[in-house]
Amino acid sequence: MKANIGLIGLAVMGQNLVLNMNDHGFRVAVYNRTTRTVDEFLEGPAKGTQVVGTHSLEDLVDSLETPRIVMLMVKAGEVVDQYIEKLIPLLSPGDIIVDGGNSLFTDTDRRTRYLAEKGLNFIGTGVSGGEEGARNGPSIMPGGNPAAWPAVKPIFQAISAKADGEPCCEWVGENGAGHYVKMVHNGIEYGDMQLICEAYQLLSEGLGLSADEMHEIFAEWNRGELSSYLIEITANILAYKDEDGQPLLEKILDTAGQKGTGKWTGINALDLGIPLTLIGESVFARCLSAQKDERIKAAKHLPKPQGQFSGDKKAMIDAIRDALYAAKIISYAQGFRLMREASKEYKLSLNYGEIALMWRGGCIIRSQFLNDIKQAYEKNPELENLLLDDFFVAAMKQAEAGWRKAVILGIELGIPTPAFSSALAYFDGYRTERLPANLLQAQRDYFGAHTYERIDRPRGEFFHTDWTGQGGKVASTTYNA
Repeated sequence: MKANIGLIGLAVMGQNLVLNMNDHGFRVAVYNRTTRTVDEFLEGPAKGTQVVGTHSLEDLVDSLETPRIVMLMVKAGEVVDQYIEKLIPLLSPGDIIVDGGNSLFTDTDRRTRYLAEKGLNFIGTGVSGGEEGARNGPSIMPGGNPAAWPAVKPIFQAISAKADGEPCCEWVGENGAGHYVKMVHNGIEYGDMQLICEAYQLLSEGLGLSADEMHEIFAEWNRGELSSYLIEITANILAYKDEDGQPLLEKILDTAGQKGTGKWTGINALDLGIPLTLIGESVFARCLSAQKDERIKAAKHLPKPQGQFSGDKKAMIDAIRDALYAAKIISYAQGFRLMREASKEYKLSLNYGEIALMWRGGCIIRSQFLNDIKQAYEKNPELENLLLDDFFVAAMKQAEAGWRKAVILGIELGIPTPAFSSALAYFDGYRTERLPANLLQAQRDYFGAHTYERIDRPRGEFFHTDWTGQGGKVASTTYNA
């Protein structure tokens, strides 16, 4: 009996996806470069299942029904290309290669076109949810060659998480669309995590709360508008005790790692000229955390302000909650605005309501809040920015005062709030009808003859002033990012 799909790469995500597929009645053939891993998997977690083990790519391909579907769960980058080259001579026209890793969307663009030239269909799909999601239902974001979608759709939608009975998996778009959306998802994930960390530091260092007290606060927040997977696990982490009965969290070194997808999101935002300030600050916060030795030295030479909070703690806890909620709205508003620009620039035809639906279950950023985003785009698919939707207008008005108080608390006590603060600066800038860029343009024209537009003339008409009387009338070229 032939297998429905083959999977290469039996690390944590690969193994759990295979078991998930098996649970849903699909026969899966597996291969791993270290063949011993295949045997250990069949003798261990996959024992008693209908999973088929193979020790070569030839055996893997021969074990599949047609059209053959081969899914790669390997390290992004060169390894994906290496496996593609090995698979090409073994496959037939119409067969499908799926890349389920965190590949850069431009690589997926290239691979889709390259394989199409060889008669093969390619899908680059984001898979979010970590180990638990892969096993019990992830969020899956497929894109690539649409000809491949009908064959993989039954498998992907069956194993994905469900939100209100709907699978958290739908076709995203052609070429690199799936991996693009996953990239932005991961950038937003960076933002969510940093915002929660800033709230935690304001509560612990700013208000002097214990881990148990903060556990109760985050558990309460998880019952309201902040309800999400990340808030839930934060409450659990705060409650976890080490062997000596002390909070384990306080013993973890404060240096964060990253795998690059947040950085890619920031770079792409710069390429497209879209302010993605909160996610950018979240990436830089991880970079700063890695400079542990320097920070220890700086703490000795540059002591923080002396002082402690002496006001109404309950009111300030509520203010920090408001700051977390308002800044979270900014993060998603910036992320969806970036996708809107990318959809135009790369002709992705993204459906933002469907994307919000796909993120409502299974993935790391799953939250109640995504229902509100889905509804906003259902009301107006052409919505320019989430901040212009009535629901979010009201939410920002309600949270703004507390948000400002939380940022002020950080400023007064020397507690860094880069994500809270940058989000507030973006919010204030976004709703400011006249920014000081008029001075900036005058400066550019003064030193570089870069020209400027005038408020009393039509847009698109450019002027140059000889500010010193020595520059003449020659102007430089101008462009918009």
